[in-house]
Amino acid sequence: MAASSEPHGRGAAWTGDGAVRRPGDTARELVAAPLAGLAEIAEPSVPGVDVDELDLALLDALADDARQSKRALARAVGMSPPAVADRLERLERAGVIRGYRADIDWAALGYPVVVYLAVTAGPGMELDKIIQAIRRLPEALDMSVVTGSLDLLVRLRVRDHTHLRSLLLTRIFTIPGVQRTETFLSLADVESPNPDAALLGQLRADS
Repeated sequence: MAASSEPHGRGAAWTGDGAVRRPGDTARELVAAPLAGLAEIAEPSVPGVDVDELDLALLDALADDARQSKRALARAVGMSPPAVADRLERLERAGVIRGYRADIDWAALGYPVVVYLAVTAGPGMELDKIIQAIRRLPEALDMSVVTGSLDLLVRLRVRDHTHLRSLLLTRIFTIPGVQRTETFLSLADVESPNPDAALLGQLRADS
């Protein structure tokens, strides 16, 4: 993955361990493996879980309405409430069900603007430190480490242009290691009405 498409700068040189050395760099500032810390902060991969048709039917019912009681779920899938409770507990333990959350309309609460921010780290900088700093921002909804000429793609939600400008100038641009950013303003968000249910339907069709 390319950390930056820009040159390392006049006088910069690669050291034998792969770090970038510039005039004035100290040994402590050099990072031999800028991506080494990602494994510690990235979400762990969940191993494949064997599910049957009843599990998929239960997940489909939850995707439609996660507020349903176990009794209502039992009626929907044709099982007893205790059997539904056992399956839910198993799916939760396996990491298939990660939680039950409200789907909040942030535009209705005064945060209508979605922005995608491409972040490029400086050569030799520890990417996990940048990720940790961005993760602490309330406006950062999620982010992905990506391949190509940039390092991170961050999804932000802000009130307006003034909020975005302040966020960039006072918070993001001051994060050590951030070399360059590019901002993409979302003009319209087009989402599937229920992406979980759509993927579950595909999974059931494939099984």
